[in-house]
Amino acid sequence: MTIKITVVVLYAVMIILVGLISAGKTRSFSDFFLGGGNIGPWMSAFSYGTAYFSAVLFIGFAGKIGWDFGLSGLWIAFFNAFVGVLAVWAFLGWRIKKMSMEYGVSTISEFLEKRYQSPLLKLLSACVIFVFMIPYSAAVFMGLSYLFTVNFGIGYEHALLFMGGLTAIYLVMGGYTSMARIDTIFGLIMTVGVLILLTSTMNKGGGLLSIIQALRDIEPTLVQTVGPPGWWPLFSLIFLTSAAPFAMPHLVQKFYAIRDRKSIRSGMIASTFFALLIGGIAYFVGSTTRVFMTPESTPNAFVDGSPVFDRLMPELLTNVIPEPLAVIILLLVLSASMSTLAALVLVSSSSFSKDFFAGFIIKDLSDRALTTMMRGMSAFFVFLSVLLAYLNIDSMVAVLGISWGAIGSFFLGPFLWGLFSRRVNRHGALFSGIGGLSLCLILYIQGLPSPQAGTIGMMASLLFNPLVSFFFLPPERICRKDGQGHGERPGIPQVR
Repeated sequence: MTIKITVVVLYAVMIILVGLISAGKTRSFSDFFLGGGNIGPWMSAFSYGTAYFSAVLFIGFAGKIGWDFGLSGLWIAFFNAFVGVLAVWAFLGWRIKKMSMEYGVSTISEFLEKRYQSPLLKLLSACVIFVFMIPYSAAVFMGLSYLFTVNFGIGYEHALLFMGGLTAIYLVMGGYTSMARIDTIFGLIMTVGVLILLTSTMNKGGGLLSIIQALRDIEPTLVQTVGPPGWWPLFSLIFLTSAAPFAMPHLVQKFYAIRDRKSIRSGMIASTFFALLIGGIAYFVGSTTRVFMTPESTPNAFVDGSPVFDRLMPELLTNVIPEPLAVIILLLVLSASMSTLAALVLVSSSSFSKDFFAGFIIKDLSDRALTTMMRGMSAFFVFLSVLLAYLNIDSMVAVLGISWGAIGSFFLGPFLWGLFSRRVNRHGALFSGIGGLSLCLILYIQGLPSPQAGTIGMMASLLFNPLVSFFFLPPERICRKDGQGHGERPGIPQVR
């Protein structure tokens, strides 16, 4: 216990020191929010990957999906790596950076406003980000707090306060520059951590073949191509987690901040490998919960004989990992979570400060005042997330699912079509954003599981924009970004 406490304290000191060093180089809004738009490939790759994977994966998602789907959960890791990472970097990376320079924008909401000439779309975008990223961030805090409770025996609320305070301190001081530097360290810790996790799990289970046989003995479908719940629940999880990154604001922001096209090519390879390693090991280890855990051997993970999914992985990690290495796994989950939290907080604070307040309330807000507001809103967003996590209203998987689904349902249609097509217009964009989000929420309220509600909402969002733009309303003749066009449609820069 003393070793764990010492390592966590040193870890916290390191984070604060990086924040202090970065604070001296953060003098403008661009520095705070985008690192001056000059972040290199390795920092960008680790920043993207660590923002993609958080404590929700290692604590809630991997446990629930592994328990329900068995080895077929590995399909999620495969598509996350090659669609949610590789395809995003390959097809969107440079195009997003190019667009940010062409339109002179630094947020996804600003891009949608200028692409569609619609202040309303910008306002709605800012609201969606601020509202639905709070539960997403809360889910991450919940995962961290469960882990701290298991490892240190401290109260859930005390763990929340500690993690919330630490996140707020280093982010408020250094902004994106601080986050990108720390994410590189976090990424290295996560890489070492998952390798230790895989090795320990294999040793505990007697090797891969023994684990597969044990799963087959429990339930033969756990080792089949599609696990017990069936293809539709599995597909919805794959689509939700792999397609949403094409328009998730906190992941899109990474390309606004990256240095150049060469950095995108290098970062694409590194981030894909990182995602395959992290996701593959997490979902594989999650499948072994059926092998290692029963109500008799791990009673804390069960209630009346039924598994509590948010407790499965914390209990598994405690029982599988050798005591001398347990602190590395603790740092693994800490690193995964804090990087995601920082990305969510930064984008959410920008949605209020830059997109809403400076966009609609005081349009001539100075750069210094905007940066100060960003710092204050970052701290406030952490507070709201901690408060929601304290209320503990639902499981982490449900919270994450509805957050990703809602955000993806609003942004996917307007953002992707806006990047690639000249003919979609603001009517299609508004209909696809509002319609996709509404459909997602209605289905969820009616009882459809959050991944499935999110998947249907995202598909609808992609479909609505071209349908409304092409067939129900004539393509609108609106000016280019400089306001001096002659009835032209918005320009889409040629990406070479």
